[in-house]
Amino acid sequence: MSMVIFASSRNFTMVGALALGINSGAYVSEIIRGGLMAVDPGQMEAGRSLGLNYMTTMFEIIIPQAIRSILPSLGNEFIMLLKDSSLITVIGGKELLYAAQGIMNRTYEAMFPLLGVAAVYLVLVMLFSALLAKFERRLAQSDRR
Repeated sequence: MSMVIFASSRNFTMVGALALGINSGAYVSEIIRGGLMAVDPGQMEAGRSLGLNYMTTMFEIIIPQAIRSILPSLGNEFIMLLKDSSLITVIGGKELLYAAQGIMNRTYEAMFPLLGVAAVYLVLVMLFSALLAKFERRLAQSDRR
């Protein structure tokens, strides 16, 4: 008994999200690794010399310092993932650009749906950029104290 797998847009969307997740996960892991390596090794030695175990030293000393260097790159990666989500449309998934293409096919008007999609992406990127800048300012204030 053979089983037939039907290709639907739901399957394509899941595959596209999985592909973007794996790709973004690789970048995020390198960002975190680089941020942890940017912290001076003497910080770990100082925590251990105070009698803290490895996990306590990581959570109380190393990771808060690493977040300062990780946050800008992590924010940029999130914005890139938001923009790259439109690539799911290329493999047949349903996404914002896919909806705009449906409107274009019904109305034969290309400019307004695409301007709407561009406006939505612009607002989302501006919103996430402003939130990222706010987080960075808050971290910079804690450095001044």
